[in-house]
Amino acid sequence: MEEFVVYILYSERFNKNYTGFTSNLIERFKSHNDLGTKGYTLKFRPWKVIHVEFFTFKSDAMKREKYLKTGAGREFIKDLISKL
Repeated sequence: MEEFVVYILYSERFNKNYTGFTSNLIERFKSHNDLGTKGYTLKFRPWKVIHVEFFTFKSDAMKREKYLKTGAGREFIKDLISKL
């Protein structure tokens, strides 16, 4: 059965974060840090994974990702970063 991952990346160098979801975290992380040639994450490399959550259903992962992009979710992320 496929598993879905919501992840939060952090760029210490630029003090930026990125939230996304995938079914293959390792390949997605490689894309953000090495392989990707366009998009937001390209400009703020290197990234490190600071948080992951696992889901059985894609719809649940999508809902969690959407929540993390709200004001309350951004506060959650800010708190995570403050503890690094």
